[in-house]
Amino acid sequence: MIEVRGLAKRFGDKTVLDGVDLTLGQGESLVVIGGSGTGKSVLLRCILGLERADAGSIMWNGAPIGPDFMDRFGMLFQNAALFDSLPIWRNVAFRLLRRMPRAQARQVALAKLARVGLGPEVADLYPAALSGGMRKRAGLARAIAADPQVIFFDEPTTGLDPIRAASINRLIREIVDETGASAITITHDMGSVRAIADRVALLDQGRIRWQGTVVQMDAAADSYLQDFIHGRAPQSQSGV
Repeated sequence: MIEVRGLAKRFGDKTVLDGVDLTLGQGESLVVIGGSGTGKSVLLRCILGLERADAGSIMWNGAPIGPDFMDRFGMLFQNAALFDSLPIWRNVAFRLLRRMPRAQARQVALAKLARVGLGPEVADLYPAALSGGMRKRAGLARAIAADPQVIFFDEPTTGLDPIRAASINRLIREIVDETGASAITITHDMGSVRAIADRVALLDQGRIRWQGTVVQMDAAADSYLQDFIHGRAPQSQSGV
């Protein structure tokens, strides 16, 4: 569904992406991992059109990504990014209100909130009244509100304790399986990788260094990949 070829992005003298090649298949859950500052978020922003790439191409169903793509994706932001001034149901229905009557949009929002485990009692609350885990669930409800074909997850478990993180991971996997949507997740949380991924791609020094299934990841000979997934400092830094 999405094909990235030779993607490059620089900020001043710093090269962040240096020829990234990546594909996303129909119904596939792809997780991109990599250290801080390796360009995971920049890659996502380039795909979404929030950053203009310096070189390379990004294709959607075989054609350059255009305005129609904007109605076909959902996004769960790292910190949920809910609108503080809007009640939860309007956050969830934010895009729906442009295309359907208010009452109908509210009913859809309530259904999506229920799907992520939030009852109607939260619909008229404001984000400040919700816990971090509840805000993340509300953000997930907003991401799936319009039944997107592709969903992007930016560090979906950041700031959550292990129990709530596991719950969000399970929800993401269930939603991808149920809807048949394709998904791209960027994370450094290996719990998320193992719960969500059909395929894993390691971004390092601006390029995809390795990619494969979770089973292949565990058996891979790449030393940097193994250091990353096991949280080990490279030998050259062991004395730091």
